[in-house]
Amino acid sequence: MHWRRLNGEPIHLPVKEAVRKTILSERAKGNKLKVCIGSDFLDRAGIVEFATVIVFLREKKGGFMFINNDKMKQKMSIKERMILEVSKSIEVAYALCDLLDAHNVELEVHADINTDPNFKSNVALKEAMGYILSMGFVFKAKPDAFASTSCADKCI
Repeated sequence: MHWRRLNGEPIHLPVKEAVRKTILSERAKGNKLKVCIGSDFLDRAGIVEFATVIVFLREKKGGFMFINNDKMKQKMSIKERMILEVSKSIEVAYALCDLLDAHNVELEVHADINTDPNFKSNVALKEAMGYILSMGFVFKAKPDAFASTSCADKCI
């Protein structure tokens, strides 16, 4: 995975090391952090583009994020894409959870899935919620899933 900052600057370290350094740097500045991880996709004529973000929230002082983009060419149903999107977030959350726990940093996994059954993405709500919660993570869906619905959405 190739990670970058919002300004396009590449992150040359492995993401776990970059997150560790970020936590230490923010703590040294007196900031309390919370991390939210989310993904979003865009299907353009059979090419599915994904963005996964790690959002660092500084308590009462804004935030910033690390971004990873990737593409795949494959026909998928909406439910398949939604579960794949969630799995990308879980993969990152799982890779970071021991580090975040060791530094007492709160973690949430956000899913770009609507809780209203009138929306297409709702077909994957139960599976996504079960997947995220069974991994031991805090689950957030629309309208509370800003990491996926606002942050990742703008990075595709």
